[in-house]
Amino acid sequence: MIAIAKIGGHQYLVKEGDKLEVDKLDLEVGKTISFEVLLVSDEDGNNCKIGTPLVEGTTVTAKIIEHGRGDKIRVYKMKPRKRYRRTLGHRQDYTAIEITKIGSGSAKAAKKPTEKKETPAAAAKPKAATKKAPAKKTEKKVEKADK
Repeated sequence: MIAIAKIGGHQYLVKEGDKLEVDKLDLEVGKTISFEVLLVSDEDGNNCKIGTPLVEGTTVTAKIIEHGRGDKIRVYKMKPRKRYRRTLGHRQDYTAIEITKIGSGSAKAAKKPTEKKETPAAAAKPKAATKKAPAKKTEKKVEKADK
């Protein structure tokens, strides 16, 4: 099976046994994690299920292999004839994962914040009165006497 999984804000085309480097995940090495699925299909493209936006009851399970840092990239900024030159470096953190299973299950990584639903009793209560802003004071003009 192949699937398009939502991992850390990005979408990846994955199949079982794939090894990926994704943005850093805050979990220990050896732990397993589940991701949301946007599309799932057979290897040849048959039995394709497209989610709206997610395929319900289907997850991608992965095992964390290692954490690391990518190669250093150099960022060079220059403005001609202005004596402005800056060199910066950056190394991106990553997590290497291995896809172990594509199938049914609940997504642990895809926790959505629960919305507070107001009960009918809470909706019937009047809201506290808001304080009114104090009235603006008018300034008195003082005329200076000429000497």
